[in-house]
Amino acid sequence: MKNENRAPHTRKDNAQTRSGRCIALIDSNYMAWLLKQSTDTDADAESEAEIYNRQALIPTLVQTLKQAGLALDVQRVYWYTDNPDSQFPQDQIVRVLDVTSGEPSEVAFSAMSADIARLSERKACEHLLIASDDDRLTASIDEAQLHGLNVYLLADESARHMDQLINEDPAWCRLLAQADRRVLLIPQATRELTAQPRAAAAPAATHDPELVRTKLQEVVDGWWNDEPEDLREDLRDELRGSHGIPQEVDRHMLLRVRRALDRPLSFPEKKILREMVRNKVLGVTEESLPA
Repeated sequence: MKNENRAPHTRKDNAQTRSGRCIALIDSNYMAWLLKQSTDTDADAESEAEIYNRQALIPTLVQTLKQAGLALDVQRVYWYTDNPDSQFPQDQIVRVLDVTSGEPSEVAFSAMSADIARLSERKACEHLLIASDDDRLTASIDEAQLHGLNVYLLADESARHMDQLINEDPAWCRLLAQADRRVLLIPQATRELTAQPRAAAAPAATHDPELVRTKLQEVVDGWWNDEPEDLREDLRDELRGSHGIPQEVDRHMLLRVRRALDRPLSFPEKKILREMVRNKVLGVTEESLPA
């Protein structure tokens, strides 16, 4: 289809960094095709859709957006599918498509375009991330942008070569050109989303203070390792002049930890998490802390 074996995507340094609330609209069939471009499997799109780890969807989308210079808080995902799975991740709404009323692509287009219109009219967010290759959405995206929303399209590596794509697949090229930015799926996202969903940890284990502290540190370390260096430096500067952590970072970390522990944190645990974030950003080690 639209895939080319090209060099990995890197974030453009001249792209302006944006922040704010984002809602993602994901066509599961398109996502299956997109993930297949980054794997060596011969499985078809339908069989790949059955092994999605949707528990990892929001964190990997956040990291993919960051690589594109978009420090966005993905607050919700709408998942459009004619093949529902048995996963029930939080902050994800499944739109089950009734394909008895028409072709899957037609039903998905109708559902996504209707949701784009409602989200933009009601100003439910500042940013939309859309995963679809249906060029009929071009008009819906244009209307959302006229309502003030920033719209991004999740794409494969072919989107890096628009000059070639206009000849190879002009309809896909026109849809991509309508987006404010084209966001390329990073390899880490492919690995996370095609991994088998992990079983939730036993509640007794996740309430043990030492185990919780260890898990919190793992989450903080993983988050910091994934942060681009320019965003790290910005965050260092911001924390040096404050006593807490930025609200968007706080929300993001609480969300990551909630998924890791499969429960919300208590107030003392939230305090520990915020201290760990500050220490990690500012380079403070436990050895240097007062007794």
